[in-house]
Amino acid sequence: MSEISNIGVLTSGGDAPGMNAATRATVRTAIANGLRVTGIIRGYTGLVAGDFEQLQARSVSNIVQLGGTMLKTSRCEAFLEPEGREQAAARMADAGIDGLIAIGGDGTFRGLRDIYVEHGVSAIGVPGTIDNDIYGTDLTIGFDTAVNTALESIDKIRDTADSHDRIFFIEVMGRKCGAIALEVGVSGGAEAVLVPEVPVDLDELSRAIAQGKSQGKTSYIVVVAEGAHEGGAQAVCDFVSRRVELEGRVSIIGHVQRGGSPTSADRRLASRMGRSAVEALIEGRADIMVGVRCGKTVHVPLEEATSKKKTVDLDLLTLARIMAT
Repeated sequence: MSEISNIGVLTSGGDAPGMNAATRATVRTAIANGLRVTGIIRGYTGLVAGDFEQLQARSVSNIVQLGGTMLKTSRCEAFLEPEGREQAAARMADAGIDGLIAIGGDGTFRGLRDIYVEHGVSAIGVPGTIDNDIYGTDLTIGFDTAVNTALESIDKIRDTADSHDRIFFIEVMGRKCGAIALEVGVSGGAEAVLVPEVPVDLDELSRAIAQGKSQGKTSYIVVVAEGAHEGGAQAVCDFVSRRVELEGRVSIIGHVQRGGSPTSADRRLASRMGRSAVEALIEGRADIMVGVRCGKTVHVPLEEATSKKKTVDLDLLTLARIMAT
C-alpha cells in the first residue's frame, strides 16, 4: 500500500463526454478512502502554472450528466519540454500532491509517462477520447456518446437523401482512426464507409454506386472518416459526383460529436475507470493506464498504451459492404 494522501486530477487534450463522470468518480472514491483531492485546471497548462483547486464531494455534484469537462482542458506546449515538466513537478510538490490522475488520450498519456520517468510522479491514466484509439482498452470514455450523436445525424440526413434522390457524403471525426466511421456506418446502414486504415479507391466507389443506381437504388449514404482521404468528404463528393448521375451533398458533423450529455454506457465506464484509478494509486501502482477488456477492468503499462497501435475491427467494413447490397 502507498502513502498517497493528496491526489491531483486533470483532463487534457480534446474533451470527451464522460470526462465529468470520471472526475466525479475520482473525487468521491478518494474522499471515501480518506484522501484529499486537488483539481488541476486546464490540464497540463494548469499543472505548470499551479492553477489548483481543492475539491470536495459537493464540488462534483450534478456533473455526471454534463458533457465537456468542469476542470477545463488545453494543449500545453510548455509541458512538451523537460523544463515545463520540471516546473509542473515542483508545483505538485509545493501543493503536497503525491499522486496524479490524468484523463485524456494518447498525447495526455505521453506527457504523463514523461513526468513519471523524469520526476517519479505516481501517475495513472484514464482513457478519455471519442476516437477509441488507445491501445490496451476495448473502449474509451466518450466513444459511445460520439457514435450515437453521429448516428442521430445520419438517420435524419437519410430522410433527405431519400426524398431528393441524392448521395450524401457524411464526414465524421477520425483523422487517424476509423472507429467512429465504422460503428456509425454499420449502425446507420451506410452504403459505403471510408476509413484511414484502408486505402480509398474512388473509382471503385463510383462503380459500386453506379451499379446500385442501375439496379434501382436512388439514394446513398457514404460515411467518411475525416482522415480517410485527402480533402475529406468534399473531395470524395467532387470525384464521385462527376462520374455518377446523382446529385451529391456533403455534411460535416464536426465538433458536435464531442459535446452533449454522455450516454449511460459512457457514464458507467467513466465511473468505473475513475474509481479504479484511485484504488490503483492507493495500492501503490503507477505508470499505468486503467482500461477495460471483455468487460473487466485492467491495468496497462503506459509505455505499452503509448507505443502500440490499436487496430480497428475491419470485419465491420466487410459487414457494411454486405449490408449495402
